[in-house]
Amino acid sequence: MLERTRTAERYARGFAAAVVAVATLLLAANTGPARAVEAQQAPRTVTDAH
Repeated sequence: MLERTRTAERYARGFAAAVVAVATLLLAANTGPARAVEAQQAPRTVTDAH
């Protein structure tokens, strides 16, 4: 049969999981989009200037 864990242990595990989750979200938010291998430019339109 499983032993009951103490309340302090459950809170400690929950707090540790929350810290890991926040750190993971912060790291993921700061990575930014991947850079393209080649810079892609939009097609230029040529206008007649008189």
